[in-house]
Amino acid sequence: MELNKFLGAFKNRKQILEGIRNKIFKKEHVEAEAAARFAICNECPFMDIDGKDCTLKGSQPCCSKCGCTLGLKTRSLSSECPVGNWDAIMDEDLEEKLNIDQL
Repeated sequence: MELNKFLGAFKNRKQILEGIRNKIFKKEHVEAEAAARFAICNECPFMDIDGKDCTLKGSQPCCSKCGCTLGLKTRSLSSECPVGNWDAIMDEDLEEKLNIDQL
């Protein structure tokens, strides 16, 4: 595993957890955003279907630029595309507050 991708994953652990939570506890608005983002990723040259550039092997499809698993990254509303194809729509603090308020 490339060290920079591993360090990036550690730095973005809140966003990764957000993506996991949103994948398990599905919400219509998150799924709609994830589908739109994934459609953009499908057209991107950095889409890694084979998983050779994924931070976590076997988690493809992923982004070969950052190594993130797209099934999680696209569901993290506080995440953005590393090459600027889509933006975060809220910051981590607001996303965390919304998730806590919904419990």
